[in-house]
Amino acid sequence: MLLTIDVGNTNIVFGLYVGSGPDARLLRDWRMRTDARMTADELAWTMRGLLGEHADRITGISALSTVPAVARELRVMLARYYAEVPTLIVAPGVRTGVPLLVDNPKEVGGDRVVNTLAAHHLYDTACVVVDFGTSTNIDVISRKGEFLGGVFAPGIEISVDALAARAAQLRKVELLRPRNVIGKNTVECLQSGILFGFAGQVDGLVRRILAELSAGEHGPVTVLATGGLAPLVIGESETITTHVPDLTLIGLRLVYERNMS
Repeated sequence: MLLTIDVGNTNIVFGLYVGSGPDARLLRDWRMRTDARMTADELAWTMRGLLGEHADRITGISALSTVPAVARELRVMLARYYAEVPTLIVAPGVRTGVPLLVDNPKEVGGDRVVNTLAAHHLYDTACVVVDFGTSTNIDVISRKGEFLGGVFAPGIEISVDALAARAAQLRKVELLRPRNVIGKNTVECLQSGILFGFAGQVDGLVRRILAELSAGEHGPVTVLATGGLAPLVIGESETITTHVPDLTLIGLRLVYERNMS
């Protein structure tokens, strides 16, 4: 069994795969909040509790972290508790097969690289990947699987927190679809601005990206969404056509197979 670990700024996602190559199947996945103060021992035992009966059946591990403090503890945890298990941590120098056509390839996070690999593997077309996480990342992939660059925007939860903190009479609300775009109370006004506002923002950016891609020879473009907050927005988006919630985990599996087989 291959354990994939995606450490993001808000959540840590674990995925457990059985089989490999075309026969690989995601057996289970789990999500826990990211705490930059977590020690290697705490991470190990929390993860073990989530894995339950599968904890002693791990035969390989593929991991990445976009949080430096947790990345250090992740390395310590893997060396201390899984020293006998073949392990891959996505970092500069790891073979991914993804050409990074940007000014400074070292700036590109491992999550964006493995998302590129997974998207091209799944669709074999030019792709636009919208990742709804702590920030909203939009990554652009050529039909050859090259990473072309992308867009960063404040994430949904960051924006909600900032609004509640800076506006005295506004507060955090449950992120649900309101009855109408025109809100009839404070809660509905906030929900409308958040849901329809972010959907409009993404659609506007994606349309501009598609216009730039149409100037080249990229052919059909697949627009897909991933990330923990994607289900909130994709139903209102006019440009997103596909939802792949486990895109990063798929990419981690593919990188592992490329380097360890």
